Amino acid sequence: MAKFTFTPLSIPDVILVEPKLFEDSRGYFVETYNQKDFEEAGIKENFVQDNFSFSKKGVIRGLHFSKSPHETVKLVRCISGEILDVAVDVRPNSPTFGKWVSEILSSDNRKMLFIPKGFAHGFCALSDTVEIVYKVNDYYFPESEQGIIYNDKDLAINWPISNPILSDKDKILLSFKDLFR
Repeated sequence: MAKFTFTPLSIPDVILVEPKLFEDSRGYFVETYNQKDFEEAGIKENFVQDNFSFSKKGVIRGLHFSKSPHETVKLVRCISGEILDVAVDVRPNSPTFGKWVSEILSSDNRKMLFIPKGFAHGFCALSDTVEIVYKVNDYYFPESEQGIIYNDKDLAINWPISNPILSDKDKILLSFKDLFR
């Protein structure tokens, strides 16, 4: 019996993962990761760290990515509340370079987003509070960290809020063009 559904998005390397819910009168059980099932779906990452993030409504975190040799793969899951999760293709030789995809992830829908190397990632907290967990394939190296300003005019991401709460670091991120000219 399949425990996950793996659906490539309009940028096929970004994959929506939907775990199967096993429910009965007591409640439910769900596997959120199974290395064998993910490998059979073509996701053969060695996740080395789990991260946790708490945000209030209106917070945008991102758009963050790591440059070589510490490019990061993420498997993002919202365990409380609801987010708009965004992945931007920053691979210069890709046919979808500069394009983005988004999905609503929530504790209710239990969907996860697999974001491969070469993508910037960000999210917007849509509910009063949000808790997300995400697996990564490499440790954090500050010298490899990069970012794109959330409201980049060329990317034109359709964020659902007009006056987001940003970290000081995210307020001064560069534009897409400034990073990739």
